[in-house]
Amino acid sequence: MPVLISIIIATLLISLGALVGIFILAFRKESIEKMLLFLVSLSAGTLMGGAFVHLMPEALEQLSGTVLFSLVLASFILFYFIEKILHWRHCHKENCEIHSFGYINLIGDSVHNFIDGLIIAATFLIDIRLGITASIAIAFHEIPQEIGDFGVLLYAGFEKVRALMLNFLVALMVVAGGLVGYFLSFYLEGLIIYFLPLAAGGFLYISTSDLIPEIRKEKDIKRSLISFSFFLLGIGIMYIVKLL
Repeated sequence: MPVLISIIIATLLISLGALVGIFILAFRKESIEKMLLFLVSLSAGTLMGGAFVHLMPEALEQLSGTVLFSLVLASFILFYFIEKILHWRHCHKENCEIHSFGYINLIGDSVHNFIDGLIIAATFLIDIRLGITASIAIAFHEIPQEIGDFGVLLYAGFEKVRALMLNFLVALMVVAGGLVGYFLSFYLEGLIIYFLPLAAGGFLYISTSDLIPEIRKEKDIKRSLISFSFFLLGIGIMYIVKLL
């Protein structure tokens, strides 16, 4: 039961954190837009650090190097495939180009959050500290992602209150994924370790294909250097958690 409680608490906090991010955008839009680049940089660092510092080394203790890195590559490809099929895309500014409007964005984000919940459940089932690490990495990513998604919904024509509620309901899919992952583990006990390379591949895909390209759009040298510092800070946080 303690593991299940940990999963529920972690996934609920992530969902609530996304709602806090949305409210910040709703009431302090200009100041958050200035900080969004740094939030995205921090997110990229924590995701990359989580993959290289925690997930892959942990998986390497039970899987061979060949199997591990093959699965990470397969996961990277899988996340790319999911993105293309579901138009799953992460928008970090309100004026992002809209490919399929709000409902497609909600569907894609729901799938993304559900997978995040599965990853959190799997990591907690392997080790509590690993679960906390994965939750931190995902939480740092959720805030800038949800801020961007809220902007997409507003641009798509949703009323502000409805956009807030829909985005929060979608965020709760993290909790659903966590619960499904926990109860599914009773039937897939020997396969839980394989969720680590799945998570690592997903973390690497999001950071390299979505977040880092967003960071590189910044032209101001001073803001770019600050952004790079936040990226390193995200990686540093993962190393600090490793030492605790």
